[in-house]
Amino acid sequence: MDQDTRRSGPSRRHTFTGGGPQSHYDHQLLDLARVTRVVKGGRRFRFRASVIVGDRAGHVGFGVGKSKDVQQAIQKAQNQASKRVVAVVLKKGTIAHTITAKFKGGTVMLKPARPGTGIIAGGTVRTVADLAGITDLVSKAYGSSNRINNAQATIKALSLLMNK
Repeated sequence: MDQDTRRSGPSRRHTFTGGGPQSHYDHQLLDLARVTRVVKGGRRFRFRASVIVGDRAGHVGFGVGKSKDVQQAIQKAQNQASKRVVAVVLKKGTIAHTITAKFKGGTVMLKPARPGTGIIAGGTVRTVADLAGITDLVSKAYGSSNRINNAQATIKALSLLMNK
């Protein structure tokens, strides 16, 4: 008998279940960019993926991952985002009060809205609000149009909300 047939338990190679910390979160790709590093022999290309995760019930997170492969970059970003999830205080499908937050060059203002209004926001803020479970919101993004900075500013604003 060889070594493999005498094992009593499963081999380590086959124990991967495919789940993980992000398995109960929905995710959405915010941005995918090909980034370049210039070296002596030429250019080296990698991919940078920005992903937002959320459970549509008051939890949302953001992550960035880089890799030579697109799928691996997205997976790294999902893993990072699921580790950085923040809780959002929801009040009847909207936020409790008006709040403004700044991250680097991006500034975001979020205002509560009446039921039935929907999410009135730009692409980045809309994605974050939707994955956080917010159904009614009015927002305005000032300054930079950088998606990563606006996503970070939105998450910062949602994490600073107080229950009033």
